[in-house]
Amino acid sequence: MPQSPQHTKRRTAFFADTVALILFFTTTGIINERMIAGMTWEQVFHARLLGAALMVPVARPYGIWRDWVMKRASESRISRLLWDSVALVSFQVPVYAMIIAFCGATGSGLLRGTLGAALMMLLLGRPYGAFLNWVRKLFGLPPGGDKPMSLNG
Repeated sequence: MPQSPQHTKRRTAFFADTVALILFFTTTGIINERMIAGMTWEQVFHARLLGAALMVPVARPYGIWRDWVMKRASESRISRLLWDSVALVSFQVPVYAMIIAFCGATGSGLLRGTLGAALMMLLLGRPYGAFLNWVRKLFGLPPGGDKPMSLNG
């Protein structure tokens, strides 16, 4: 039985958001975990494996969250930068803190890693948003925040 266009669009959005999140944050996670949190390479490896596994179910909900938050942004660069950062920090920092805690970061290392991730995500909010929109375009989807994609559309 052929799939509906809505089902195909949702599946494509899931794949696009997942690919973007894994590519972008595997790279930045390694930098934060090794350089800022002071985790060993073995801990970084485990954190990235767990992170990648968790990114699969989290990527699309984050994409939907970002699209919803970005509806508040105006067309100005400052507004888009601010709202992309708000979306990323508010959704991803708690998830990231759980990942590195589960993989061995404790005490001050956990605090430094979480604060480092929050700072990185503040700075990377807009670059990631632009990257996500670019990946979505490669998959034939509209950018988020402009024409919000949802579970129904």
